Amino acid sequence: MTKAEIRIQYKQKRRKLSLEEKDKLEDLMLIQFQKLVLYENSSILTYAPIKVQNEYDPYLAECFCMFKNRGAHFSFPVIDTVTDTMKVYEVDSNTVFKQNAYGIAEPKDATLVQPSTIEMIFVPLIAFSTNGYRVGYGKGYYDKFIKLCDANVVKVGFSFFEPVAIDDIHEADEKLDFCITANQIFTF
Repeated sequence: MTKAEIRIQYKQKRRKLSLEEKDKLEDLMLIQFQKLVLYENSSILTYAPIKVQNEYDPYLAECFCMFKNRGAHFSFPVIDTVTDTMKVYEVDSNTVFKQNAYGIAEPKDATLVQPSTIEMIFVPLIAFSTNGYRVGYGKGYYDKFIKLCDANVVKVGFSFFEPVAIDDIHEADEKLDFCITANQIFTF
C-alpha cells in the first residue's frame, strides 16, 4: 500500500479503538518498552498526542523514563510555519502548552534545544513496516529533524497495530531503531 492509502486505513482503525482498548494497548506497550534499556538517555524528545486522531500517548513511557532516570528532561516539538520546519523546546512542570493549527499542543515560552543534544526521540506514527520505516502525517518534519541530530540518536515508535508493507519509501525517509507494539519490540 502507498503511504496515502495507509494513512486513510490506519487512521480509521485507530478511531475505531475504544478508550478501554486504547488504554489496554498503551499499558501493554509500556510493558514492552520497559524491556528496553533506554532510560539512561536523559535528553528525550517526545510529543503531545493528537487526541482527535486517537494517537498513542507517550505519557506512560515518559513517566517510566523519569522514574528510572531522575535527570531525564523532555522536549516537545514546535512547528515553525514560516520556515516549515520543526524545532524542539525543553519543558518543565510550569510550561504552558497551546494548540497549533494542526491541533497539536506545543510549548510556549520554553527553551530552544539543539538537535545534536537529543539522545532519544519518541517518533509519532500512523503505521510502520518490518524494515523500520514509518508512515507519519505526510509533512516530513521528523525526517528532516532527525537528519540534524547526532547519528546515535535512538528513534522509538509506538504502534497499536502490527507492521504493514509500505510501497513508496523514499530516500528522505528516516528509519526507526525500535517500534513497540502491545506484543513485541521490533528492532531495526
